[in-house]
Amino acid sequence: MGMTAGVLAIDAGNSKTDVAVLAPDGTVLATARGDGFRPHATGVEAALDTVAEAVTEAFTTAGVTTTDHISACLANADFPFEEEQLAAALKARAWGTTVAVRNDTFAILRAGAAEPRGVAVVCGAGINCVGMRPDGRTARFPALGRISGDWGGGWGLAEEALWHAARAADGRGAPTALAHTLPAHYGLPSMYALIEALHREHIAPARRHELTPVLFTTADSGDRIARALVDRLAEEVVAMATVALTRLDLLEEETPVLLGGGVLAARHPRLDAGIRDLLASRAPKAVPQVVTASPVLGAALLGLDDVGAPVEAQTRTREHYEH
Repeated sequence: MGMTAGVLAIDAGNSKTDVAVLAPDGTVLATARGDGFRPHATGVEAALDTVAEAVTEAFTTAGVTTTDHISACLANADFPFEEEQLAAALKARAWGTTVAVRNDTFAILRAGAAEPRGVAVVCGAGINCVGMRPDGRTARFPALGRISGDWGGGWGLAEEALWHAARAADGRGAPTALAHTLPAHYGLPSMYALIEALHREHIAPARRHELTPVLFTTADSGDRIARALVDRLAEEVVAMATVALTRLDLLEEETPVLLGGGVLAARHPRLDAGIRDLLASRAPKAVPQVVTASPVLGAALLGLDDVGAPVEAQTRTREHYEH
């Protein structure tokens, strides 16, 4: 008969999966990392097979075979029906007695907040925002891209930069240094050459995200178009945060606004300053903070919240990841 641990924490994003096995007192018994979680591309069971590799590794290291509770923060869990579907699939894996599934943005929020209260905006490949209160109320967005009203994210910024650069190069749009800096990043002489290389996939589609840092560098050099795109991203981040704060009746209370994901965690000076300036005018009580802690910490803390673990257990888990 194998041993039972307290919580299995899972943070599964598009690019990687992190898991942690916790004892009931919050001690981290084992961790493991696996590949990305993409149920929309591979199907739920195949996506969970990838998670299973990391879970098996962590269980083996911890010397356990199951847990009391699974706290899973998963990419692409954007609607309640998706959370329910994924929870049922996780339950069938028999890794834990009870299961709670949330969107992976909640992991960023909980990792950065001292209590389950606040708003988090995550800007990585895409952009998303969630908010929560200790009483269980949440605010969230579908976060499916343009069809759900979103703008931004690393992928979206790269697409916008390409659009402006292409139009500048052929004369349809305003001049911008992006017409030179984008193709130069790949060692190409012109936007025409870059467009052809992307079309023929001589440059893999996944490499388009490399253009986002080029956009920020071009903005730092003073380019008007690049600066306008960075400023618009600041507007989008603050718009999402302000709406979430309003929905949760937190606009008039001092509340953490956690900023996470690769684009925001990079702390680009213009973007960072723009977000803070806009928050100061639209949500003066908001306390912006960049989150650099591992998101699986957030999944672990949410799991401890779920099982009613004492504050000491949460402190022990946080100390493992922050020291």
